[in-house]
Order: sequence, then C-alpha cells, then structure tokens
Amino acid sequence: MPQKEEPQLERIRHSLSHLMSMAIMEIYPEAGLGVGPAIENGFYQDYGLPEPISPELLPKLEKRIKELIKQNIRFEQHNMSFSEALKLYKKDPYKSEVIRELKKAGEKKVSFYRSDWFENLCKGPHVKLTKEINPKAFKLTKIAGAYWRGNEKNKMLTRVYGVAFATEKELKDYLNQQAEAEKRDHRKLGKELDLFVFSDLVGKGLPLLTPKGAIIRQELERFITDEETKRGYLRTYTPDMAKVELYKKSGHWQHYQDNMYPPMNIDGEEYVLRPMTCPHQFMIYASRPRSYRELPLRYAEIAKQYRKEQSGELSGLIRVMAFSLADAHIICRPDQVEEEFKGVLELIEYVMKTFGIDDYWYRFSKWDPKDKKKYVNKPKEWKETQAQMKKILDKIKTKYAEAEGEAAFYGPKLDIQLRNVNGKEETAFTVQIDFDLPEKFDLTYIDEKGNKKRPMAIHRSSIGCLERTMAFLIEHYAGAFPVWLSPVQAQIIPISQKFNAYAEKVAKRLKEENIRTELNDSDETLGRKIRHGELQKIPYLLIVGEKEQKAKLVAVRDRKKGDLGPVKVNKFVGKIKDEIEKKK
Repeated sequence: MPQKEEPQLERIRHSLSHLMSMAIMEIYPEAGLGVGPAIENGFYQDYGLPEPISPELLPKLEKRIKELIKQNIRFEQHNMSFSEALKLYKKDPYKSEVIRELKKAGEKKVSFYRSDWFENLCKGPHVKLTKEINPKAFKLTKIAGAYWRGNEKNKMLTRVYGVAFATEKELKDYLNQQAEAEKRDHRKLGKELDLFVFSDLVGKGLPLLTPKGAIIRQELERFITDEETKRGYLRTYTPDMAKVELYKKSGHWQHYQDNMYPPMNIDGEEYVLRPMTCPHQFMIYASRPRSYRELPLRYAEIAKQYRKEQSGELSGLIRVMAFSLADAHIICRPDQVEEEFKGVLELIEYVMKTFGIDDYWYRFSKWDPKDKKKYVNKPKEWKETQAQMKKILDKIKTKYAEAEGEAAFYGPKLDIQLRNVNGKEETAFTVQIDFDLPEKFDLTYIDEKGNKKRPMAIHRSSIGCLERTMAFLIEHYAGAFPVWLSPVQAQIIPISQKFNAYAEKVAKRLKEENIRTELNDSDETLGRKIRHGELQKIPYLLIVGEKEQKAKLVAVRDRKKGDLGPVKVNKFVGKIKDEIEKKK
C-alpha cells in the first residue's frame, strides 16, 4: 500500500519549486508562471518562456538553488486584494487567469508567499527557512512540454521537473531505482525485443503488435479465457460501436462524454465507438425473460474499447487510444453479491500469483457526494452500496486504502493498484458493484414466487487491459518472460553450417510439440549467435554440434542458470512442456 508523504517533505518540495522559479526568473524576468506543485517524489513548475531551454541549463539552475538555500531565505505568507494581485501579474496571463477564477469562486483575498524578492500566488505549505532543505538531497531531472491547464488547445509551456528527499542517501537510492527503471522501460524493451511499434501514419496511441508481441497477447488471452471458463463465465462477442442512444440510456453520454470519441452519422443515425462493454452485455441479458435459477450469469469478453486521451497523456502501451479489456459483467441476485465479489477477488489474486506479482494493493474508490456532474444522483443507493462493499471487504479481511471521488459514475469500485518501474501508481484491474444500470436497462428476473425482481451487477476486469498488462509484465520481467509467455521459447544454434540439417530436425521436433522455436543458422560465429539469443532474452538456447548429432542430444543453455550440459532431445521436450503447462 502506498505510503503518505511526510508533511515536512511536502513543504520542502513545494519550497524548492519556488526557489527554482527564482532561479529561472533571474534568467528570464518576464517568464510566465503556471502551476508548480509538490508531487510524489518531487516537484515541477510550468513556465511561459521566450525561448526553448535545454537540459544543459539544469546544472546551472541546481547550483543557483543551492546558493539560495545557503542564504537561509524566509518564506512568509500574506494576503493581497484581487486588484493588487492582478496589478502584480499584469504581464503574466497564467497567474492572472487563476486570480480571476478565485474571485469568481467567491474567495475574498489572494494568498501569497514571499521569499526574498520573489512574490508567488500560493496557498502553501512551505518551510519557514531554507535551512530546513538539504541541498544535497534534491536534483532537477528533466524538461518537458505541458499544455496550460492540460488543454491541448492552450499554449504549450515548459515544465521543469525535480526530485527531492530528506537525505542524500534517499536521493541516491531513488536515482539508482530510476536508472534500473530506464533499463526496464517497456517502450525501450518493446523496441529491442521487437514486440510492438508505433506509426505516425496510423496515429498516436495506436500500437501495432508485431508477431512476437502478438504471441504474448495471444497467450494472455488464452490464459484468462480458459481460467474464466473454468470458473463459470460465458463468452460473448459484441460490436465495437453502437448507437448514441445506447450510451444515453446507460448514462455514459451524460457522465463520460469527455472520454468518448465524437459520433459518426451513418444513414441518418448517430453511432459512437464504445468506451465500455456493459451496455452491450446488458442487452444480451435483457433479450429474454430470466429466472432466478439462471443467476448468477457471468458474461465475459475480450472487448475492444476506445477512450479519448490527450496526446500528452499517451505513454507506450500503458495509456492508448484503443485497447482490449478482459471485461465481464456478473448479473446476480442481491443475496449472491458477496459470494460473486469474493470469487472475482480470488480470480484476480490467482492471476497476480501466476504472474509472480505480489507488490499490489487495493483501493476502495468511493463516491463524492459534492460532485453532482460526475455521479448519478442517488444518495441513498450510493450509501447502501458502499456500505455493502465495505462489509464484504472487511468480512474477507481485505486490506485497502479509501479514495473519495474515484468511483465509477454508477457505483463504488475496488481498484487493484500497483506501481510501474518509474514508481508511478497505476490501476491494473477494477471490480465495481452497480446499483444503477440494472434499473436503467430494466433488467429483471422472476423469483421463486413468480414475482419480478431487480438483479445487481458486478463489473470486473480479471486481467485488465491487455495492452497495459503487457506493459506491466514487460517491465516486471525486464523482458525476460517466463517460458509460457516467451515469444520464442527455444532457439536452436548449430555450431557450424554442417550441423544445420540436424538443427532443423531438432527444431521440427520441438515445433511438433507446440514449442515456439527458432533456428539460428546464420553465418555468424557461435559466440555471436549465443550473445544474440541472450540479448533477445530467449529462455533456452540449444547448441548442437558433432557430439550432439551422433547421440541425438542438445547442449542446453538456460537463460538464468547458464550451461546445463547435454540432454536427450525428448528429455528436454518433457522438461520445457512441464514448465509451459504449469506456468512456472
């Protein structure tokens, strides 16, 4: 479970953001100031600058910030009137916009912090004196572009990032972790291992899986489909688009439209690419009368979905414009909700165990009663459903953090959270209890007394978005996938050309057993061929020469253990098939 930052550390990071602005404005006195918050592990500040700046400026800025720290500058809070504040920022369109918004929101005065000559619109918190900041425990890390207010229609500002900690050791540990993260970055490994590509002609955020990447996706899909079938799920296939009316009925159009693509006019009717699968599967349920004996019904599908993302938020396979979700909707009687919810968590925990991931946690994402636009306005149902989810979680002794304002618009959810290699928290899977859509779609069942009753619905993703899960796994395994997921499970390497025929026989034998096999019969030296196989992170390299050919052996080189020596081909086949079957 993520740890909360210490208040003092937050003050240090926020104060460093101000000191960085002082250093920037000594170089660019007319710089516009955007937002500059403390964030996880550090801080950033957006600037409207007269020219682009390069990373070469960062050491100079760091040096100046350290000089400012040594001056033991005091941070002092005071208020200004709106007219005074606007006068101060008459040349800064960004701060002026924020001030006008504060006035419109009903604020009486504007909070400022002064540090030496620098005045900054800010509510804090800050350190009292810069001597509280360890000058050896921070570093400016990168420069990026960021649209003002995150809106791509606005001007692109220059964002400068920094990291900061209480001690020099914590900073060094973090920087070492980031260096390791760079090696594991799925975007880097995806290119090196030939797993996926992007094309400007195809479009941003639309990954193209290569044959090797497609194998990983295929294995993930096969794994979860088989596992869900064992657990009583029924497969559906539903279209990637639907009439806008479907999403108006579900409420997605009213509550989720900003994340949907614009509608298409087809023969006078408006269609839209789907952001969710639930309305489609609910229409299957509603296609005929249902008996209480049929419930629960567990509809599952690998569903293509489409979410509109701003280009600045796109990131490899983590955040894309179109993705495939291992989606499912369980329609059940109210008395079955607890058991079905538990079953979903058991499946998710089994998936995580299979992947060898144990560093994850649960987030109980709740409704924000003040946000009338984001959520359906049914306070009674919200309170009842959240209490029900909490009761289930507490009963099965699941530890969780609570997060207000993170629920789906139709019900509370349990998010399964983990960190990517850069330390950023991401949602891998979700489970939601839905009190709203069964009513909107008039879903019913006939109970044992012949009366119509309203079912409940559980939305869940067992393996999440396949693209995002691939990204997590590439980074988790550093590209060295377990045998069952490896695009190439074994590579045959003949010592020289005269053993190619035997190498081909071995490759054919493995392929007959559905072992994904490559033959490297290039003219390169043995050493170079082995090195190439290692760089491609292939689990097993099988070397064949005169001795192996005569005795029908292969010399096995294990990716982790190194040389295992010669073994009979059939024995190796048995060993690798056992690893694949058991997903070791």
